[in-house]
Amino acid sequence: MNEKELCSKAIEAMEKAYAPYSKHKVGAALLTETGRLFTGCNIENAAYSPTVCAERVALFTAVAAGERKFKAIAVAGGKDGIIDGAFPPCGVCRQVMAEFCPPDFKVLVVTGNDSFKKYTLSELLPEAFTPENIE
Repeated sequence: MNEKELCSKAIEAMEKAYAPYSKHKVGAALLTETGRLFTGCNIENAAYSPTVCAERVALFTAVAAGERKFKAIAVAGGKDGIIDGAFPPCGVCRQVMAEFCPPDFKVLVVTGNDSFKKYTLSELLPEAFTPENIE
């Protein structure tokens, strides 16, 4: 799967978001090293703190399926499901990525229906706290 296809899958996942409070829909598409694809969408909650981001839904679903090595993630988001610029992963999602992904892990941030910006995890989360810090 190429990067553009991965971004398209993130846009598709965004359509499934449950965001009645913020109205900001987010979708994520995660590609594993074995070639499997896992998608996620944000799921809000009236109490707010139980809300979960699309990136974590995709990552946790993949981990629950036994995957531990990841190649790239694409993230798409926007108010009312309309992509109007970048919607990068929040800090919590970046930290969760650092638990499972190497510093050169690709993060594709969709900026339009046919455009995206490419980052590495280390660019988005320099000096990450990782399992190595605990050893």
